[in-house]
Amino acid sequence: MPLIDMKTPARLFARQLYDGLADQLQPDRMIEIANGQITLIRPATAQDARDPALPEFDLVAPGFIDLQINGAADTQFNFDPSPEAVGRIAAGARQGGTAYILPTFITAPGRDYTRAIAAVQAAIAQGVPGILGVHLEGPFLSHARPGIHDPTAIRCVDDHDLDLLTTAQAGVLLLTVAPENLPAGALLRLKAAGVRVFAGHTAASADQIAQAEAEGLVGVTHLFNAMSQMTGREPGVVGATLASRALFAGIIADGHHVDWRNVATAARLMPDRLCLVTDAMLTLAGQQTGFELHGEKIALCDGRLTNKDGRLAGAHVSMIDSLRNMLDHTDIGLPAALRLATVNPARALGLEQEVGTLRQGARATFTCLTQENSVAAVMSEGRFIDPDRG
Repeated sequence: MPLIDMKTPARLFARQLYDGLADQLQPDRMIEIANGQITLIRPATAQDARDPALPEFDLVAPGFIDLQINGAADTQFNFDPSPEAVGRIAAGARQGGTAYILPTFITAPGRDYTRAIAAVQAAIAQGVPGILGVHLEGPFLSHARPGIHDPTAIRCVDDHDLDLLTTAQAGVLLLTVAPENLPAGALLRLKAAGVRVFAGHTAASADQIAQAEAEGLVGVTHLFNAMSQMTGREPGVVGATLASRALFAGIIADGHHVDWRNVATAARLMPDRLCLVTDAMLTLAGQQTGFELHGEKIALCDGRLTNKDGRLAGAHVSMIDSLRNMLDHTDIGLPAALRLATVNPARALGLEQEVGTLRQGARATFTCLTQENSVAAVMSEGRFIDPDRG
């Protein structure tokens, strides 16, 4: 599909529109675009329908947002923290309908995370489409819940780390930490600097999560995975998140990380706070079926990425697959499922005034689908980008 000049007004016809503001799909809507923004959304007319040059889609939704993607298109952010790698990952993600990503850099030695911040800063400066910021998942995690992260690189945050994190200039900074291991005042300082802090790879108690939430914790990373579970007398991170009125949560809806009954429960209890994330690795939209991660061989088999012991090592799922999985395995409808990929992650990042909904003045970034819920096109701030070629 050709690019649309961001400086030239354009129109788009949606047979169905999900704007993220209403709870239902709206039929036959015209979207007018200029300078990369939505200028008007209105009911379509008979004259609109007769325009053969008008781009037309079965369903138009706000651009999908992936808060946690480690790699795609044979590129792993940890292996190549560069603006070029960020662009390749974003292009691979677009094949699954993702319009915006937070490239995710997992636990690495020392302050290697600064290379990820610099790469995203450069990518944004270069105009790489679809980059909202950076997600640092570690190294400030719990040795009790390392998952596939390198346990030798997990450590506590110090004052120099806080100086670096609170002055980072790379879009939104999402930081996953084990809050029980943070020094006093660290969360308040991160919150004051605008850092979005999630709890993950954590053995925190429910009381510790409640205290962290009071000090600025925004959400949790990959709900149910690598965190303390809910029991009768100790709700753990899972129970504290489900019971909260404010905490957001990413969830990996691939059928491997979380039982579908737990996915459905979370969707029912957290309709405005649950966010679909892929946690994808370099195999997504790529040719490779295996790789090495800090000395361990990771192999893709039957949709699962695991080490030799069967431990999950990220995921091999796209956002559109995640959306279809929600429709197939839970009782929520399409508008509610779309909310998990659009409105909720935008709110989790504090960007709900810019992305996640379709309204006048918002960025003209759309994920366009077919009747079968396959990706037809992705528009990024006024430009169509072929999802197969990036």
